[in-house]
Amino acid sequence: MTSSLRLDGVDRSFGDRQVLKNISFEVTAGRMTGFVGGNGAGKTTTMRIILGVLAPDAGQLLWRGSRLTRQDRRRFGYLPEERGLYPKMTVREQIVHLGRLHGLDPATARRNTDDLLDRVGLDGRGNDLLETLSLGNQQRAQVAAALVHDPEVLVLDEPFSGLDPMAVDTVVSVLRERARAGVPVLFSSHQLDVVERLCDDLVIIADGVIRAAGGREELRAAYTLPRFELVVDGDAGWLRDEAGVTLVDLDGPRAVFDLAADADDQRVLRDALARGPVRVFRPVTPSLAEIFREVNR
Repeated sequence: MTSSLRLDGVDRSFGDRQVLKNISFEVTAGRMTGFVGGNGAGKTTTMRIILGVLAPDAGQLLWRGSRLTRQDRRRFGYLPEERGLYPKMTVREQIVHLGRLHGLDPATARRNTDDLLDRVGLDGRGNDLLETLSLGNQQRAQVAAALVHDPEVLVLDEPFSGLDPMAVDTVVSVLRERARAGVPVLFSSHQLDVVERLCDDLVIIADGVIRAAGGREELRAAYTLPRFELVVDGDAGWLRDEAGVTLVDLDGPRAVFDLAADADDQRVLRDALARGPVRVFRPVTPSLAEIFREVNR
């Protein structure tokens, strides 16, 4: 049975306000699934339902094809958006303690903790009180705490919060290792450039509704506009007079333009070649940020 986590038709309301509406998507084994949306879109509520902190009003959650149970959740790893470690305990002491709470024997808990502190760049800081660490290093400790019991699923709410670019790369490397080992990984982030670099699959939520879901490249293809980049030797301003062409950006020899549905990109290329050498002519693939804006219109 494939190690996949599936949400099927999940609803949730708080009082008379419905915050999740028919939420359905899958987090599959060995793949990094980015979960993105604006503030209040429903990401954290969804994650809390996955972890059993909240119960859905309707719908079901499936793990490996069967209903998700409390026992299953004991094998999940969770990193909450709000830091939840104890500031007055040493880093190593509390991560070992969390490993023991998840059923690890003392030797395994200590071994896993030491390995993770090294992997996330906190080797030598294990005996420091958490409160003495920078916010970024506290976040590294949170990541280690989520991984210490070798979870079968990872659910990470803003795991890159407070991290500088080098620390992001360190955490990304650790998470990729887990994914390559077959762990389904669901993570949310407001840093769309990191999501774009990291995710295999993408789920976009807005106003409690899934607006788009699928493989990263699949979504890029689905939302690709008839947009092209052209770079010539001379000035590309002549594109203003081309039928079916709408200029998006023009900077001397470089132009980005949209084509009308009935326009022919090869005609534009022929017209460009008739004026001289063409250095670049290619379709423009939308970024994750552009797809996000498009589905949220």
